[in-house]
Formats: sequence, structure tokens, C-alpha cells
Amino acid sequence: MRIVVARCSARYSGRLSAYLPEAVRLVVVKADGSVLLHSDGGSYKPLNWMSPPCVLREVEVPGDARERGVTALWTVQHAKTEDRLEIEIFEVLSDTSHELGVDPGLVKDGVEAHLQVLLAEQIGLLGEGHTLVRREYPTAIGPVDILARDASGGSVAVEIKRRGDIDGVEQLTRYLELMNRDPMLRPVAGVFAAQEIKPQARTLAQDRGIRCVVLDYAAMRGVDDADSRLF
Repeated sequence: MRIVVARCSARYSGRLSAYLPEAVRLVVVKADGSVLLHSDGGSYKPLNWMSPPCVLREVEVPGDARERGVTALWTVQHAKTEDRLEIEIFEVLSDTSHELGVDPGLVKDGVEAHLQVLLAEQIGLLGEGHTLVRREYPTAIGPVDILARDASGGSVAVEIKRRGDIDGVEQLTRYLELMNRDPMLRPVAGVFAAQEIKPQARTLAQDRGIRCVVLDYAAMRGVDDADSRLF
């Protein structure tokens, strides 16, 4: 992993256009080829990024850019689409590289991990006609808990939490943004599944077109007999 702290600007073009004015930022270049730009706020979400497969090149700085103080120009081109990220570097404050090795992945707590297993086995809880593609579907920023198909064959990404809050919705939103760049998957619908979903999280999910599903852990384990309930 290469970690660069630099005064830079960035321009993203392709399926959308976005511009980051000159400021000091953290630029992360990962071994899988992904490039992420972070500020010193906004939690863990990057300001902009390019997911693999992509190629990073340092190219010659044009004369007009040199006159503006640009000392280096990086281009990050996606291999399968026209998406392109250009990073103008004015000053490098720190540039280090580290070999992180193979990561064992996120180990979830017992209940959350068990919910994932149970929902994969009972994928019909998402709706009639749903089928499981796989658990822990990999993306450049981490695995989606479940990838499924709906009755019409459309892709469905499911994020599972014990207690669903805004951070969980944000996490699923990032997965969906990445997965919808893949022509083999898109369009990808999102499902936020949890034992309990906070009202703010539900509102945010609905605003972003993400469906919420409340999971009954006891019923899924077969401990709770729904037919014997009085209410």
C-alpha cells in the first residue's frame, strides 16, 4: 500500500463529472489497484476513488499546469469503462509504501455472522423468487454480506446488521456505487437487513432507494414458533 499526503486537486470524468479543488489530502494506492482520496473528515468515506481494474500512471505535466504550480500529474484509467481520475499534485508532504500481506478479513460477532448464514439459507425472506448467488461477495472496499438475484434476475446486494443505523446505510451505499459500475451486475438493488432498524437509518435508506428488511433472529433459528403467538 502506498500512502501519500499531498496538496492536490482531482478531476473525475466518465459516467459522472466531479472536481476537488486544491487542498491537502490523503491519497491511498492499494495493491489491488484502487486509488482513494480522503480528507481529514467525513469518517471513513473517501471524497473520490477509482476501483479496479484500473491503471495508475504518472505522466508529463503540461506547461499550463506547471505555471499553476503542479509538480506531478497522475492519471487513473479504468480498464473496462471510460471512467478516469486525474490527480494534480502541487506539493508532497509524505510518501510511504508498506507491504501489508494477506488480510484475514473481517470477523463478525456471533449473532451478526449467524444472521448472515441464516438469511443465506432462507433467502426467500427477501421476497418470493429470490435466489442466493453467494455470501461475502468481494468488492474493492470489502465484502458485501450477500449477493442475491430477485425474481426477475436482477442483482440484489444485502448488508446485514444486528442494529441498523446510518453508518450501515452509508456502508451499503458505497458498495452499491461500486457494484453498479460493473456491467455484469448492474443494476444492483440494495437491501438493508437488521434485527432492529433505527428510524433515521430507515429514512436515509428509503431516500436512497434501499429496501429495509427486519429480521426475526429467533424465528430464523427455529426457536420461535410464530403460529403459537397470541400477537
